Amino acid sequence: MSKFILAKKLSMTQIFEEDGRVAPVTLVGVEPNVVTRIKTVGKDGYQSVQVGTGSKKNSGGFKYLREFKITELNEQPLKEGDKLDVSVFESGDMVRVSGVTKGKGFAGAVKRHGFSGMPSSHGHKSVKRHIGSIGQRFPQHTLKGKRMAGHMGNVNFTVRGLMIARIDNDNQIIAIRGAVPGNAGGLVKIESISK
Repeated sequence: MSKFILAKKLSMTQIFEEDGRVAPVTLVGVEPNVVTRIKTVGKDGYQSVQVGTGSKKNSGGFKYLREFKITELNEQPLKEGDKLDVSVFESGDMVRVSGVTKGKGFAGAVKRHGFSGMPSSHGHKSVKRHIGSIGQRFPQHTLKGKRMAGHMGNVNFTVRGLMIARIDNDNQIIAIRGAVPGNAGGLVKIESISK
């Protein structure tokens, strides 16, 4: 059965596992998730569940609406108006987490792509972090996809194969082992994957 939820990234911390090892975890907080729409093949051309969370200040609507595609509606006994919380997951579940990465603005090739830059001596002046040649005489134009300076970050990114370390039902917090994309306070989609 597919498990999914919308959450907000809180912070990173560390926990002690049963064998005494320290594990890095990301804490995500879950506000009430409400099923706002069930999409079907007959009506919409595909099957998915639309979930809303958060509230807008003056309108009363949901701040975030996201869709989760599912293979079979029969396996998901959900209907519009149902509420989801952290109890849909269990400790040890494998998940994929999607979010918007931190924006870095306009970045050079050294930061953006890991270029090594130019030598600091032997005739190189004021070109330490330049990218060097961007092509050759033929075909007389820069090839598409050439790694250069440009906008870095602020893109949708999915991390797969993370494990839920712990669940706090009282405070509606999930501890996910490893790093999760985005800033603290950013929205993340958590979906279960098969082991």
